[in-house]
Amino acid sequence: QVQLVESGGGLVQSGGSLRLSCAASGRTISAYIMAWFRQDPGKERQFVAAVVRSGDVTYYADSVKGRFTISRDNAKNTMYLQMNSLKPEDTAVYYCAATDYVLSIKNSQYRYWGQGTQVTVSS
Repeated sequence: QVQLVESGGGLVQSGGSLRLSCAASGRTISAYIMAWFRQDPGKERQFVAAVVRSGDVTYYADSVKGRFTISRDNAKNTMYLQMNSLKPEDTAVYYCAATDYVLSIKNSQYRYWGQGTQVTVSS
């Protein structure tokens, strides 16, 4: 199975940018569809973006479309989330996830999860 570790979170002002990374070990990520989710305290984990195994098809939540870009480098066993034009409502813990099934926006469809990285956007 694969282990996932997120990094790159932090505090940024509204309108700023951050780049999250998700480093995998144990198995190559080329076997998995990869995704990012985020969660506010007391709220359900929400889908942000997903990318297919080859990296050439992506899917985004409406709330981040045009601002966030998901990508992957299978050779480096790493996935990324470039976040631009950040807003205070983007504040959350961001999780990377992997599934060996099909692309889904449902967190229940993802078997493997990282520990999360906090993103805080100040107004």
